[in-house]
Amino acid sequence: MAQAVWTKIVDDASIQRSSQTLSVVGNEVYVYGGELRPREPVDSTIYRISLNGASGNSTISSTPETPNTPQPRVGSASTTINAKIYLFSGRGGPAMSPIEEKGSFWTFDPTSNTWSQVKPADSHSPYPAGRSYHALTNNGSDTIFLHAGCPETGRLRDLWAFNTVTREWRELSAAPGPARGGASIAYADGKVFRMNGFDGKTEQGGSVDVFDVKSNEWTTVTYAADGISGPSPRSVASLLSVRIAEKACLVTLFGEHDPSSLGHQGAGKMLSDVWVFDIESGLWREVIVDGEAPPARGWFDADVVVDNSGSRIVVHGGLAESNERLGDIWSLDFSV
Repeated sequence: MAQAVWTKIVDDASIQRSSQTLSVVGNEVYVYGGELRPREPVDSTIYRISLNGASGNSTISSTPETPNTPQPRVGSASTTINAKIYLFSGRGGPAMSPIEEKGSFWTFDPTSNTWSQVKPADSHSPYPAGRSYHALTNNGSDTIFLHAGCPETGRLRDLWAFNTVTREWRELSAAPGPARGGASIAYADGKVFRMNGFDGKTEQGGSVDVFDVKSNEWTTVTYAADGISGPSPRSVASLLSVRIAEKACLVTLFGEHDPSSLGHQGAGKMLSDVWVFDIESGLWREVIVDGEAPPARGWFDADVVVDNSGSRIVVHGGLAESNERLGDIWSLDFSV
């Protein structure tokens, strides 16, 4: 069993929401978008929360909307690369149709508190369609990976790479089926790892699909998704790359196990467990947590903080099993 400690950072109504994005830059957490009521995107304010304060005493500041601010959105995805936050697509408006921005990202620069739009260098080259409940990750230097999600109709299993220097998209080999929304991906050691998601009928589980960037090929590691040998199937969860005891690991946590009969209007069966995947051995371990822990949730977001104490995970908000939107932020520390 792996061990870790949860610490509640803050709980505030101003950041109560689900289907939002959370991004960590240094020791600051940035929250953007999401919904407080089903199918109603909140405003385009970005909220900054410091991780340096004592537990429960962190302050929340906000950056107001400007003419050059992305429109409110739900089910977007973000990733942080070179100290900037990159945001791609999502749903907007009562119809909740995908926001189509022709392959562009919105980037937020925390040093200047400003947004800008990064468009592909060649507007005639192929780019990924607008979508929601997709997943982003990056290689830590110059490439963002985009996977799956929900376009206007149906679901996707495509994989794309965007070079932030040349501003070029490249379509890579599609992931193993089924197509899905609410999947999770993470990057480690030259590979993109994919798991979980919802194919329209059932939650996916029992496999970690591994994409080798150099060979442009997928392989699959299977496991028993029984909650004993490995995590049970889920969607709208999280998958993060961390180093634990000097080992390259993946952490998956929380998520929705069974969808609501009300669809997007309701909450299904939510999970509260945390699992660590040892990349070298291909084995899962459930994390044992001492003390207070966050309630079960799905439709949340999480990111990694890397500092002198080791890797920590920060989790924010989401949808509780009671169908209530959450406004809490928690830190999970593995250096115990």
